[in-house]
Order: sequence, then structure tokens, then C-alpha cells
Amino acid sequence: MTSGLDCASSRIISPAYRSVSSANDFIVADDEKYGNKQIISVTPRLYDYILQHVREPEILRQLREETAGMRGSQMQVSPDQAQLLATLVQILGAHRCIEVGVYTGYSSLAIALVLPESGCLVACERDARSLEVAKRYYELAAVSHKVNVKHGLAADTLKSLILNGEACSYDFAFVDAEKRMYQEYYELLLQLVRVGGVIVMDNVLWHGKVADPMVNDAKTISIRNFNKNLMEDKRVSISMVPIGDGMTICWKR
Repeated sequence: MTSGLDCASSRIISPAYRSVSSANDFIVADDEKYGNKQIISVTPRLYDYILQHVREPEILRQLREETAGMRGSQMQVSPDQAQLLATLVQILGAHRCIEVGVYTGYSSLAIALVLPESGCLVACERDARSLEVAKRYYELAAVSHKVNVKHGLAADTLKSLILNGEACSYDFAFVDAEKRMYQEYYELLLQLVRVGGVIVMDNVLWHGKVADPMVNDAKTISIRNFNKNLMEDKRVSISMVPIGDGMTICWKR
């Protein structure tokens, strides 16, 4: 389910919804304030259709299929997510990017492929084994010269970039890492990304757990609190997008 925006209070509220299709293809807001707006529900059939309309380069397909057989493969972003990230980078005309949480490199490779030859992506990952897969594919795709791999704790890397005088010098950042660190990653990236730059946070819907009051584990609470803080942060304009496990696009003012 999605939420609606109460314009009078500029706060997210939760209207009731009813399903109007036996196949659950879409739902309609019961609350008349939303004009009986029809909202698409992504069924398996519809998601297959979406994937059929993703322009996935062959090298990304190969990496995705190799990663599918690895431990933790669910951490890899979906093809439609990767395409959105690459498109945002292109829209921005980005040259300098940061990724926090590389895993086997699917999203970072998608970004590197669309960066100009002089572009640079700082890729932060603490797991050496998955990083070796990512580096192999950077080489296969001939984009290794664009990727500055940082093996270690991402927070330490981001702090070192700031100390190195790189504040406000990055165009784009993507975060898909330890959920309990989201607020710290975000604050550090706000220092590194320029005005007019974009920060994208992954997993903001957290398998729907954020909307379930009965789920209160540490990671869910962290993401729920992060989402709440982001709603109140006037330093950025935001859009929560129900793609993959949910992504929030933040435009730095």
C-alpha cells in the first residue's frame, strides 16, 4: 500500500484503501480527499512486464545471474532500480559519485557505465569476497578507471573524504548498506554532495515492515526513524519511490 500527503499539514497520513480488481492490479483510496485515485499494485505479472522494458546491458545481466547463486543475493538491487539510478546520474550530468554498499557491484557498474570517461565513482564496501566479484566485472566492462574502490567501513571512508577537502564536490550518492547506519551515512553524504546533487537511499520500505506497528526489530525501527527524520529535513526535497524495496530520492537544496 501507499500513503497520501495531507497538503494542509505537509505530513504523511495513511488513508484506507479498497481493492477493486480480482487480480489486485490496483487499489483505490477510500478517503474522498484523494479523489478515488487508482494506485497500481505491482503484481508478478505486471512486474514481469516492467522487467521486459528494462534496458539491461549484457554485462549487467551476466553479473546479475552470477550473483543470483551467491550467498546474500537478495541484497542486489533489481534491474529496474539500477536503470533508475543510471538515469538519475545521466539527468544530473554527474561526474563524481559515491556508493555506500557495493556488494557484487550491480548498481555501481550500472552507474559507472553511464559516467563520462573522466568520471569517478567512489565505491565503499567492507566485504572483501563480494568486492572481488565487483572488481572483476569493472574490468570486464572496461570501467575500472572510473571506479575508486574503498575496502573498509564506509563511514570511515566518507569522513576521510571530508577531511581531504572533498566536501560539496560530489554530484550523486547511493546508499544500500547497514540500515542502522543510515542516518550517519546520510549526514556525511550531505556534506559531500553539492547543492543540486542527489542522494538515493535504498530499502526505505523494508519489505513493508516499516508500515507494520507489530514489527519493532532494530533495523526496522532505524529505517522508520530515518524516514521520519527525512520528512522533517528542510535541507532536501524528497520523493519516496515504491520501486524494489523502496527508494527515497533526496535533492540537496
